[in-house]
Amino acid sequence: METLRRYPKVALATLAFGICVIAHAGCSSAPQGAVDRPPPTVTVSQPITKQIVEWDAYTGRLEPIEFVEIRARVSGYLQSIHFDEGQIVNQGDLLFVVDQRPFIAALNGAKATLGQAQAQMAQAKAQLDESRAQKKQAEAELNLAQARVNRTRTLRTSNAVAQDELDQREAEFTQAEADITASDAGIGLAEAGVATAQSAIHSAEAAIETAELDLSYTKIHAPVTGRISREYVTEGNLVSGGAATSSLLTTITSVSPIYCTFDVNEQQVLKYIRLALEGKRESSRSAKNPVYLGLADEKDFPHIGHMDFVDNRFDADTASIRVRCIFRNEDEVLVPGMFGRVRLPGSAAYQAVLIPDSAIGTDQASQYVYVVVDGKIERRSVDVGPMVDGLRVVRKGLDGSESLVIKGILLVRPEMAVNVENGEIEIREDGLPHDYTPLPQDQWISPGLSSIGALHQKTQTAVETTEEAVR
Repeated sequence: METLRRYPKVALATLAFGICVIAHAGCSSAPQGAVDRPPPTVTVSQPITKQIVEWDAYTGRLEPIEFVEIRARVSGYLQSIHFDEGQIVNQGDLLFVVDQRPFIAALNGAKATLGQAQAQMAQAKAQLDESRAQKKQAEAELNLAQARVNRTRTLRTSNAVAQDELDQREAEFTQAEADITASDAGIGLAEAGVATAQSAIHSAEAAIETAELDLSYTKIHAPVTGRISREYVTEGNLVSGGAATSSLLTTITSVSPIYCTFDVNEQQVLKYIRLALEGKRESSRSAKNPVYLGLADEKDFPHIGHMDFVDNRFDADTASIRVRCIFRNEDEVLVPGMFGRVRLPGSAAYQAVLIPDSAIGTDQASQYVYVVVDGKIERRSVDVGPMVDGLRVVRKGLDGSESLVIKGILLVRPEMAVNVENGEIEIREDGLPHDYTPLPQDQWISPGLSSIGALHQKTQTAVETTEEAVR
């Protein structure tokens, strides 16, 4: 310490010299250690080459083919309910009955009015016949008066009769003419009575049809086959009908088959159009391309259907187009409102090179892989596609014959010598086929009866029940 106080510059120089000696020793020993380090060991495997189809993934929502709101069409007290909530009902099943007594009374009144109109028609026809008979009688009297007046005028010229008699005959002739005019007026009045009675009959018949229709509406039948919802109105309540705000009684959704709808963006649609123009994939507008669906608790895609509809325009807000597929749903696992994982063929079948995602490196410019050539690492830029069977599709950069580094890519750099050990790339099948064809017509899924046909059948059934109720 005494030396440091007396000679500080000498001490500092000695310390700096020692540090340089230690640093030089460390630097000189580093290259020796690097030379002695053995080459790293990596696991390599040949890429998988197989035929595949690129199945595009979408998320769709299940929708019923037919959804019907059961509403009252006439107003009245809800008399009875004839279904179990949440169960399957068949088309034509009786669901609700509205109190029929006011409507039966209205029907009977309309029939009575018809009978009265028919009686008026008979009376008017009788009056018409009477007027026509009176006209014939008046015509006969006119002819007689005409003959008498002509004869009397002839006799008067020879002074065979008096002037008074001629005046009397002319007066009879004039009276006969007036009777003809009165008969014509009577006929016209009778014909007007017939027309009035005919109009009354038509009005009464229309009233009967309206009353029968209203009476038929008191029995509400299921227009479609499907699963029914709960009772929105219980027995004994007054329901309103015949308007846009009619009472909602319940709803029915069809179960089998079932739709699944989803949206496709503009880029995907353009891809499908290009493929169709190149003849590699038929458009879903003209062909029933197969579609596979899996639910939230299903790993694979066990539900098989086909494309059913493609909309005619893009939504301006979402820049996507709505498409729809259809499934049989015979086991009724698919429920309207559920979400499903949809797979739609996005390419034709072709031979592809598949590698695991773990073998792919990424930098700011591109994606790459490492392959071993003559014991050294070589970097290859690749253009990759979607995942198929748990592996990544390589569109460009590999032909499938390379020794691909699948483990240890973080230990190597280009041109580095390595030791290799063979590995194996595992394939996880996703249950989707590796080839497909559009479904032939005999395998198409039909949506079934339309609502119009169902409602027509419902009306026919309602008319029959109306006749029974009236009797």
